[in-house]
This record gives sequence, C-alpha cells and structure tokens, in this order.
Amino acid sequence: MTAGKQESAQEGGPGGARRGRIGAEHPHYKWVALSNTTLGMLIATINSSIVLISLPAIFNGIHLDPLQPGNVSYLLWMLMGYMLVTAVLVVTLGRLGDIWGRVRIYNAGFLIFTVTSVVLSLDPMQGGGGALWLIGWRVVQAIGGAMLMANSAAIITDAFPARQRGMALGVNMVAAIAGSFVGLVLGGLLAEWNWRSIFWVNVPIGIIGTVWAYRSLHETGVRRPGRIDWWGNVTFAVGLTALLAAITYGIQPYGGHTMGWTNPWVLAGLIGGTAVLGVFCVVETKVAEPMFPLRLFRDPVFAGGNAATLLGSIARGGLQFMLIVWLQGIWLPLHGYDYADTPLWAGIYLVPLTVGFLAAGPIAGHLSDRFGARLFAAGGLVVMAASFAGLLALPTDFGYPAFALLVFLNGLGGGLFAAPNTALVMSSVPAADRGAASGMRATFQNAGMVLSIGVFFSLMVAGLAGSLPQALDSGLTAQGVPVADAHAIAQLPPVGTLFAAFLGYNPIRELLGPHVLSGLPAGNAQTLTGREFFPHLISGPFHDGLMVVFSLAIVMSLVAAAASLLRGRKGRADEAGTDTGDRGDVAAGAGTGAGQGTA
Repeated sequence: MTAGKQESAQEGGPGGARRGRIGAEHPHYKWVALSNTTLGMLIATINSSIVLISLPAIFNGIHLDPLQPGNVSYLLWMLMGYMLVTAVLVVTLGRLGDIWGRVRIYNAGFLIFTVTSVVLSLDPMQGGGGALWLIGWRVVQAIGGAMLMANSAAIITDAFPARQRGMALGVNMVAAIAGSFVGLVLGGLLAEWNWRSIFWVNVPIGIIGTVWAYRSLHETGVRRPGRIDWWGNVTFAVGLTALLAAITYGIQPYGGHTMGWTNPWVLAGLIGGTAVLGVFCVVETKVAEPMFPLRLFRDPVFAGGNAATLLGSIARGGLQFMLIVWLQGIWLPLHGYDYADTPLWAGIYLVPLTVGFLAAGPIAGHLSDRFGARLFAAGGLVVMAASFAGLLALPTDFGYPAFALLVFLNGLGGGLFAAPNTALVMSSVPAADRGAASGMRATFQNAGMVLSIGVFFSLMVAGLAGSLPQALDSGLTAQGVPVADAHAIAQLPPVGTLFAAFLGYNPIRELLGPHVLSGLPAGNAQTLTGREFFPHLISGPFHDGLMVVFSLAIVMSLVAAAASLLRGRKGRADEAGTDTGDRGDVAAGAGTGAGQGTA
C-alpha cells in the first residue's frame, strides 16, 4: 500500500475502507485484535467485581466503618460509581470511535486504566478522605474502562468476516462476563494479603495490554469525519446520571421509611432524569449527526437485541448480588465458615457459574455462525429462567451439588445468550455506525447492572421489612437482650443487615454493638454472635424475599428471550450468513452506503 493510500486510510475515506478490508482478511491480524480486546474486556470487568468482594478489606485498610449511617454513601459510590460512569459514557466514546478511530479511543482507554490503577493503589489518606480518593480515581478509571468496552466489539466486528464473527464476539463476551466472576475469587485471595494489591494486579496486565495495543492494532473499519453532538452528550449524561444515582440512593433508608423512594431528592432524580432523557431523544431526532442514532432502533433485530441485553443484565446482576448475600449471610456460616472468610469462599463456591459461561460462550458463538444466532440467544435465556426456577425450589440451607448444578446452568444459559445476541446487534447496523452501536449495547448492559442493584435490593428489603423485625425482636429477647434494645434494633432498616451480610461482617455483632453485648451473659453473647443464630433467624424472611426476586428474574429472562426472536424487516442480518454490516462496509467504501448518509 502506498503512502498516499495509507494517509487516505487514516482519514477514513475510500482508501480507509480498502485498508479495512485488507486488515480484516489478514491471516493473523484478526486474532491479534481478538486477543487484545479480550484482554481489555477481561481487565475492565474483573476490576468491577474485584473491588466488590474486597470492600471489607478496603474499608479496614483506610480505617472507615462502611456501615455507620454517615458512611453508607461512601459504600454505595465505591460499589456503584464505576458501573454508573461506564454506563453513561460508553455511547459517547463509541461515537467518538466512529469519528476519530475506534483503535485510537480503545488504546487511550488502556493507558488511562493502567495509570489510574497505580494512583488508586497509592491512596495516601485515611477515613473519609481516603474513601473520596478511591471513589474519585475510580471514576477516572471508569472512563478508561468505558473506552475499552465501547470499542472492543466494534474492533472485532471490523476485523472478522461474518462467518467467524459470532465465535470471535463469543470469546470476547464470555471474557467480559466471566471477568465479573473471576474478580470475586481473585479479589478474595488478594484482599487476604493486602487491600492495595487489588489495584496493583491491574498494572502489569495493563502495561502489557497498552504497549501491545499501541504497537499492533490499527484502524480496519470505516471512519467518518463528523461533529460531536454536544447537546446530545450533555442531556444523555445528565439524564442517565440523575436516574441511576436516584436509584442508587433509593435503597437507602429515609426518614422513618425502610427505603428512600419517598426522598424528594430521589424523586427529583427519577422524574428529572427521565424528563431530561426525553429531551435527549428529541435532540437526537433534530441534530444532523447524533451520538445515539435512534434510527437504528427501527430495525427490530437491533431493538430486540438491546432490550434482551438490558433485561438479561438486570436478571444476571440480581442473581450475583442475591447469591452473595445468600452464601455469606446464611449458607457459609451454617457450614462452619467465619464471617470474615465468607467473601473469599462465596467467590470459590460460585466458580460453577463462571465455568458455565466459559463452557458455553465460544461454542455458542461458533455454532451460531453456522446455524443462526436467534435461537441460541433465546434458548440461553430460557435456560437462565429454568435455573432461576430451580433456585426457588432450593431450601435456604441447600445441598451444594444441587446448587452448583443450578448456578452452572445459569452460567451456561448466559454463555449461550451473550455471543449470539452481540452478533445480532452488531451485524444489524451499517459499518460506519458500529462504534455507536457497540456503545449502545454496552450502555444497556452496564445500566442493567446498576438497575439490578436498585431493583433487587428494593424487592429484597421490601420482603424482609414484613417479617424480619418480628423475627429479630423475638430472637434477641429470647437471648436476654433488653426489650428496649431488641425493639430498637428490630426497627432498624433491613438494608443495613443486608449490607453487613454482603460485606462479610457479622450482622448481629454490628447491630448490637459492644455496649449491649457486654451486658449479656457470656453464653448468650456467644450464641448471638455465633455462626448459626443469624442464619437461622433470617432464613425464613430471606426466602420470602428471594421468591419475589427470582420470580421477577424469570419473567425478565422470558421477555428477553421473546425479544431475541424478533426478525428484521426484509429478513435482515439475523442469521449467520447474512451480514448487513459487511454490505454497509462495501457501500461506505464506495461512498454510497447508508453509513455515509444522515447520521
């Protein structure tokens, strides 16, 4: 290729399209692109769950009690900030990839992610200041993670031909989803040693990935010079941030209520965020080059695939959080594990979930390339729904083989769904819109994880609020706790009890405090803070809440399965052999494709 053609490729003109096709057909480049983007997705998603499981060690390290009422906001933002920022920014960064180059944005993301990992590990402060340092730099790190997430699927779609795209996206998606579970085990192991190590572990991987990306990746897709949709970016960021932040604060107690859904600020965030998102939709229909091309939703395959992504993400996120509470708060203590050790062992006992993802994802991607993606995507969601039904049938003190089989099936269903669904979404759009489409898909997936915490924690707290106070009151007074203290503790919002179990604290010890425990006979105090009192106390109320939570997850999975079966108008791009994305690439190279028309 001559220098002139290379320059043309850099600028995204017809020469760029020609270079894209040459790069995509190179015998080695597509595997380089797959390997690096898979590493990027893995590190970005591991980082989310590795902090989740390490929160007790982090707060102990900076000498801050996360369960004190004034510190709950630190806990929530440490938990939710990364996911919220990635949900808000992935569309914008995917659109910037379409304009400036997907590889350019992706590479910058790897660099930002690596640098912020170093800064996070060097937190010099204690208490609230140390928490704010971590939260603030996690927000910056989330920008790097969003750059990786927004463009990885588009880079793979550009590099691979249609006949192999499902397999490639399957490997990438399984790495992304499995990373969230690998992080649970890795975080538990590293937190036992030193809380700073959960950030240091990203550094060597990040350096290798960054250098590799800058040296090896090059633009193979269609780049279209354009303008940044500032009004769209601002209204989308403000609206989605307000909405997701309100949902985050909605699970906190407010006034005399167990949750904060009547808090004026929460209501303002919900109503105002929804209104601003409505303004955003109007803006996107008026501007010449929107960041969020709403016209893509005219294709039922694209619309149905993103709806399935959102619903599946909510259901999967709810499963992850509820299983952690179930294991750490009830099952592991009943089986002889100290509360301090439960975060690590919860991750270990959830390994079958990860194995299911790893087993099904690449296979489903490969088979969907041959036999079509829709049935695999829908079938995976039906398997997930069946596993939720099986978990509902388990007693709270279950036998592990049955539990392991059910979570394996859930992982298997998620793996069957992920790659075919992504292939459907990415193959249903013109080549010039793949960055924006990849960002949209990632937004629905990440927003689903944030929504899952609000939805499922709210449902669980509502379920516990009806029966837990009476169980606590009678259980505590039976062990000699003064009636006034027992009644006061029983009236505390159940969210504190859930957070304590979620973080691996001894909930009864946290609720009673040393002043009450010191006034009790030694035997009673030992019983109250032992491994069996709290699990037996909460088993009934927790199972009542679990019935509501998993029933909703079943409904969501089945609705998502139906959305996955939607066919495109004129039979477009919902089977392996038909790829509108490739046709868009060719047309764009000729300067006449849909990607070169209105944005």
